[in-house]
Amino acid sequence: MVNYYYDGTFDGLLTSVYESYYGIALPDRVFRTKNIQQSIWDKNIDIVTDSEKASKVYEAICKKISYDALRNAYHAYLSELDDIDTYILKYLRFGFKMGKSVDLYLTSEEVLKVHSAAKKVRTESHLLLGLLRFKKLKGDIYYAPYSPVHNITFLISGHFVRRLSDQFWVIHDTKRSLAAVYNKVECVFTDLPTELQYQSATTDDEFESLWKKYFNSICIKDRVNPKLQKHNMPARYWKYLVEKQ
Repeated sequence: MVNYYYDGTFDGLLTSVYESYYGIALPDRVFRTKNIQQSIWDKNIDIVTDSEKASKVYEAICKKISYDALRNAYHAYLSELDDIDTYILKYLRFGFKMGKSVDLYLTSEEVLKVHSAAKKVRTESHLLLGLLRFKKLKGDIYYAPYSPVHNITFLISGHFVRRLSDQFWVIHDTKRSLAAVYNKVECVFTDLPTELQYQSATTDDEFESLWKKYFNSICIKDRVNPKLQKHNMPARYWKYLVEKQ
């Protein structure tokens, strides 16, 4: 069995697609890390990310398949599901054969897997746009910690750039130690120091208190429906919801 190992970036994955055509061997599986159980019979190939090769694959996907296929591949990549990188590579290779009609082949395992993963990412992204809660820190910085199932910070940040363009803010994925930092000019993605996370937990926010009072005041006790509430606000996101503290 031939295994590809790349650095976990989307450019690295596209480089893997390139190498599957022009490299040493076609891979059976693609991984982001080597921390997995391996067989002594496996042939392991390290893929070095090459932006030029990745760019060629990017352009080829748009030209020979479709922009939708590229978007599906990227969103599926953000899902971080087991074996999704392998399915993405197979999906794109299948797409280069079938062209624009590739997404119609839902009986194909790689197409179905990529579509399913991409849908999960888009669904969570849409949900978190309404569930993300900001709190005001010292220095007039608005901080929103959350812990999504999928790596969606790159997707949702654009929404807040448009909606909160006149504010300094930070969206912090505590699960991945990843942050989107906006300074009223541009949004930068970076690792977030633990000091800022600690500061946010110890800073009082009057808007937080007002939101809690509002949440309690509009509640009609006779019509409380915990099952529906958990459907609209899944319990796995409650840790950072102000009104559920």
